Order: sequence, then C-alpha cells, then structure tokens
Amino acid sequence: MKKYDSVIAGYLCVDLFPEFSENKSYKGISEVFIPGKLVEIEGISFNLGGLVANTGLAMKKFNKNVLLNGLVGEDIIGRIALERLDKHKLSEGISKATQAGTAFSLVIAPPGIDRIFLEFPGCNKIFDQSCIDFEAVSRSRLFHFGYPPLLREFYLEGGKRISEMFSRIQEMGVITSLDFSLPDPESESGKLDWPAFMNKILSYTDIFVPGLEEALQIMDPGLHLDIKSAAGEDDIIDHIPVSIIQELGRKIIDSGVEIVLIKAGHRGACLITGDVFSLNARAGLELNTKKWDHCEIWCDAYKADPLKIKNSSGAGDTAAAAFLTAILNAEDPDSAIRLAAMAGRNSLYCSDFYNDLTDWQVLIDEIRGEKNDLVYL
Repeated sequence: MKKYDSVIAGYLCVDLFPEFSENKSYKGISEVFIPGKLVEIEGISFNLGGLVANTGLAMKKFNKNVLLNGLVGEDIIGRIALERLDKHKLSEGISKATQAGTAFSLVIAPPGIDRIFLEFPGCNKIFDQSCIDFEAVSRSRLFHFGYPPLLREFYLEGGKRISEMFSRIQEMGVITSLDFSLPDPESESGKLDWPAFMNKILSYTDIFVPGLEEALQIMDPGLHLDIKSAAGEDDIIDHIPVSIIQELGRKIIDSGVEIVLIKAGHRGACLITGDVFSLNARAGLELNTKKWDHCEIWCDAYKADPLKIKNSSGAGDTAAAAFLTAILNAEDPDSAIRLAAMAGRNSLYCSDFYNDLTDWQVLIDEIRGEKNDLVYL
C-alpha cells in the first residue's frame, strides 16, 4: 500500500487578479491599455496558482491523498500561500527560501478578452531536488512535475537533471507525469533547444499532459512559429488542425511516453497512447489494456456558459488533475478524457478554486448527463 496517491512538485505561485467590472466587455486588449488612461477596477483577489497548487488542490477535491512540494519566500505573498495551503492541510511539503521572494502572477483578464499573465518566477528559479521529498515519492503511486521552463535548476544542462530524476523515480516503482508551461522566447529558457531537451526526458516520462501550444513549441518550434505567424492576432490554437495534433501526439509516444493528453483549451483535448502494460506492472494500476493500448481519441470541449465564467486561470491544471485521477481510479480512456474536459470547463466557474470545484461524483454524473460524442482518430 502506498501512503500517497500523488506527490506533486514544481512551480508554485500566487495569482493576483485585478477585478474588472463584469458590466463592461472589451473587443481587444488595446481598449484597456492606452497610455495615460485610468482604468477603474473593483478590487484585487489573491488565489493560489501554478501547477503545484492548482493540480494538487483539484486532486484532493477528487478524493486523492496528495503531498505538495513547492517553494515560497519569507515574504507577505509567501505567507498568503502558506495560509491558503494550510487551510486545506497541504502545506506540509512546502519549503521556504530566504534568498528569493515568492513567485506571483498578475493575471489581466478583462471581460471578453483572453487572459494575459505578467509572471514573476521568484524563488522557483532556485527550486531544486532538495525541495522534493523523495522518501514520500517512494511511497506514492504517481509523481507529477511542472513547469520546466520556469524552473531554472531543472532546465539547466538541457534536460539532464529531469531525466535523471525521473529515471530514479521510475526505479522506485512510481509513475512519472509531466506538464509544461509556454517558454518565453525572450527569457533564458526561451533560448534552449527544446526538441533536444524533450528528447532526453520523454523516454523517462510515463504520462505527459501539455497544453497544445506548449507541446507544439517545444516539440516543433519551426512549425509553431509558422502557424503563429499565419494566425496573426487570432488564437494560435484555432489554427492547428487535428491532423497536426495527432502527429504531435504520435511523436511524443514514439519518444517513449505511454500516455499523452494534449489539452487544446476551448477546442477540447486529444488522447494518444502507446502500450500501457508497463504502468500496470510497475505501479499496480488496473488499466484495461485492451481499451488503453494504442488509442487515439478527440474530445470536444464541454460548452461553457459565459455568464458563469469567473476565472480562466488553472483550467489546464484542473483538467490534468481529473485525467490523472481517472488513471489512478482505472477508468477507461473514454471516461478519462471526458472527465478531463469537464473538470477544465467547471474550473472556469470557480472563484474560490477548492470550494467551488465540483467533487468527483458530481463530475461523473455530469459527463453522463451532458452529451459529448468522442471522435476515434
């Protein structure tokens, strides 16, 4: 018996949301940011953010026993983070840094406009393996890690440090799972040879749950640049055909990953798998190999009610949490991708992320009640 269902490690921050009036919508960000213009807001809210908090809180809400490994500074934002985590009894595995401040994200999300993040990585730049409780990892079923482009100590040496860590964890009989953030082209990590980086780490990665644009940028930066240029002011996600998403997923599987879920935001998600037998053998899972082996499924996003949307930050992390929970529960792939899509949709309706998110049984009832046909590719 394992003590933890999952240890979740990596990027942790506090999201700061300027609260725009819901009575006004904007056609573009240029309507908001005009030099010399004063924009009155209704306040500011503080929410836990980053993969560690978002995925961790969601998996706990989905009845999983999780341990979080992240890093905060000894500052007021760090105190906010620890207070929020302690409220949910999830602060035990969080380390403190004296030499750097807590990461925060200023999330600019006026009504009608896709959000913009102003990110301060803070002490995540010094987050390293000393912040990970490997003894706890050895007593867990799954180790979920993210986001390498924002974790300097892990993107140095071109993927060597993550591949060595994941190899060590696999030898413990624990499943390795990875999520990504979009590398900033102007940052240090943006200059990395990401295809070479991924070539090193994917052979030690069992489950990969990237967003579509992140996956395209790190696996095929040339194609990403071409599509982004063609998209202009449009969302790049709307310009990536399903055929390219399939090719991307197959390339990831061919690199050694057993299960890849590519999250495509408002379009949906794509599940592509290889041979999952090794996951059952290593971690004591009970996945139905006849259903999980070598499947390719597209799931449209569940329709969101725009009047209910409160927060679009963390939807991908929540979808990943539901997907990983489904795998740990030995759900079939059809249910797993539907649960991921539904959880991602439902997170849009949450202001208090943990308390507002629907629990696991409600999620199951919702995917049974809302028709959403799958496409078998």
